[in-house]
Amino acid sequence: MKVRFFAVMTSIVFILAACAPAATQTPTVVPTEVMPKDIVDIAIEDGRFTTLVAAVQAAGLVDTLKSAGPFTVFAPTDDAFAALPAGTLESLLLPENKQQLTDILLYHVVSGNVMAADVVGLDGQMVDTALAGKQVAIKVDNGDVYLNGTVKVIITDIIASNGIIHVIDAVLLP
Repeated sequence: MKVRFFAVMTSIVFILAACAPAATQTPTVVPTEVMPKDIVDIAIEDGRFTTLVAAVQAAGLVDTLKSAGPFTVFAPTDDAFAALPAGTLESLLLPENKQQLTDILLYHVVSGNVMAADVVGLDGQMVDTALAGKQVAIKVDNGDVYLNGTVKVIITDIIASNGIIHVIDAVLLP
């Protein structure tokens, strides 16, 4: 009798299991890789480039520097802009001086992803900038990189989704 009862109960369990709805799988969450921000977004969030961002906006270059690139930007800090002669920045930000401001900003941009190790390898060379017909001179001295002999690269290789940012201690003038 026990064997018969056990057999009946086992059959009932199998029948109920077969009638039960199929188990649903919990979706697996695959972590996505966080893409770095573009050059403009990094400059905005950083806090050391408020003047540069204002100048890029005044020159109408935001969309350009948010595009695919890749670009290498030598980015002057707010302190670098503050070191310009009195009234220079204010004058450059006037609408009638937009082309001059645009030229100065394009002089800070090089095509491609130029990492610090690449810049060191360019010692003694001239590099084309985004300002047509204008180049910047690269000099390496005791491991420090200088542009046009006096503008020092102080922070390197800030990676953006559309290029590289190197921080400089002065504004480059074409």
